[in-house]
Amino acid sequence: MRSFAALKTTMVAWPLLIALTVPATALLLWLHAPAALMLGPLLAGIVFAAGGGRVRLPVPVFAVAQGIVGCMIARMVPLSIVGDILGHWLLFTTGVVGVLAASCGLGWLMTRLQVLPGTTALWGISPGAASVMTFMAESYGADVRLVALMQYLRLFLVAGIAAGVARLFGALPSQGVAQAAAAIVWFPEVHVLPLAETLALAILGPLLARTLRLPGGAFLVPIVAGIGLTHMGWMTIELPTWLLAASYALVGWNIGLRFTRPLLAHAVRALPQILVCTLLLIALCGGIAALFVVVAGVDPLTAYLATSPGGSDSISPSARASP
Repeated sequence: MRSFAALKTTMVAWPLLIALTVPATALLLWLHAPAALMLGPLLAGIVFAAGGGRVRLPVPVFAVAQGIVGCMIARMVPLSIVGDILGHWLLFTTGVVGVLAASCGLGWLMTRLQVLPGTTALWGISPGAASVMTFMAESYGADVRLVALMQYLRLFLVAGIAAGVARLFGALPSQGVAQAAAAIVWFPEVHVLPLAETLALAILGPLLARTLRLPGGAFLVPIVAGIGLTHMGWMTIELPTWLLAASYALVGWNIGLRFTRPLLAHAVRALPQILVCTLLLIALCGGIAALFVVVAGVDPLTAYLATSPGGSDSISPSARASP
């Protein structure tokens, strides 16, 4: 009788969660918000959990979703990036070390001020793609919910400021970029063999990571293996939009469904300090960009976008619009 009641509750909960997710994601897509496919389900999960809803995500399914997101990142890394880094190694090294030093310093400060626990503060303030930092944070014992709050708050701030800086320096979005952002092909033509190869990597990668007990391996193994296999010509990564959207939804739900009312209250109390530290990190990275302009002769827009502490989700739209 109890199992039947649990089944009935699950049958009601999933449609409700999906019903919350679809309009939230559609609104964010309409607003051209960064990482909308992940942020919409995350927000829906928070609302659902705060309202007392409960669903359980199967661990193997979530691991495969992580693998698919890892394959997506592997597909984005061009082989030419190695030559670019070697050709400008001092500039790259200075920028990366400077941004990391600024974020680590602010993470230490947040820990000293007891805004957040140490690992949570460090992972939450760490620069880079929000999804990557969230995956890694959970593997190293940080509170993934607060890390996600910090990461996605910064993502929105960085995206808005980057767009403003791009406009300041005269880089307005071209018609082609705007049309590309607006037109999402949800069900494109799919090549069966590359899709099968991609799914195999997304499934076997997390299995290997679990066997080897690699922290964050369900996400990292497909990235590393995907980059190597594609650049050697041994596979082609095929990721139709519907598959990516489903994977992002699982990742967003996995984070959002963990929020509770006490945690939300704590997050609201800590929000002013988190906001100040995030804006300070953006300002420090802006200072590094100014140094690049003066010392290395990099144009201001490129310098700002290159050192901005956001992932490709928040920076690439402004970068594509720039000359």
